[in-house]
Amino acid sequence: MTLNTLNLLCMIWAGIGIGSFILLQFVTAPYGRHFKSGWGPELPNRAGWIIMEAPSLLIILFFYLTSDQSAYAGLLSILWIIHYTYRTLVYPFRIRTRGKKMPWIIVLSAIFFNCINAGLNGYFLAHFDPYDISSFMNWNFYAGIALFISGLLINQISDHILIHLRKPGESGYKIPKGFLFKYVSCPNLFGELMQWTGFAIMAWNYPALSFLIWTGANLIPRALGHHKWYKKHFDDYPENRKSLIPGVF
Repeated sequence: MTLNTLNLLCMIWAGIGIGSFILLQFVTAPYGRHFKSGWGPELPNRAGWIIMEAPSLLIILFFYLTSDQSAYAGLLSILWIIHYTYRTLVYPFRIRTRGKKMPWIIVLSAIFFNCINAGLNGYFLAHFDPYDISSFMNWNFYAGIALFISGLLINQISDHILIHLRKPGESGYKIPKGFLFKYVSCPNLFGELMQWTGFAIMAWNYPALSFLIWTGANLIPRALGHHKWYKKHFDDYPENRKSLIPGVF
């Protein structure tokens, strides 16, 4: 595959992501608090998270271990691996999901999504690595790594707050408070969007850009859906909170 072909595939994939974003304005993915029956066979929530996130970890790990990447490309791979190690092997065991289910259709669609995104990014870093030591001196490295680390911390802190809203044995939902929850309903998703914005700036290539577009296509409708759900289920939900980005929406 040539670089031009890979870039064309990324542009087509990004266009599909924009179409998905439009579709998700009308359809809410049925998992988590939005779960509802009628979407076909189901599996336990924890197993669903592990199965659907694993391809993204394993594909990038494969390309990283089997190719001679530059230090800069290797750092991009490691940042990806850190995120998806958490999502695959840590997060599913932290969340309190006893008895919750996830439709297989969600898991299978996420596997497809993760395989394409990890495949495009991993293939680029393994076969078209354009970086050298001077890449660490460019503005986009400093801006990108700052955004990625800031987003990672925001995501982790927000996850910790959400996971510990319930005491052991409790069920149901509560209004999260503190930290960036003062300003938005979904700072965990805001942090993740920051991470992949930073990654795209650091990488500065079509695969990373297409992944960022897909990340926004998934997370923005999800955040809007969470915000609407909170306002519907809690009469005392703070009126001044936005859904995803403080002071914007």
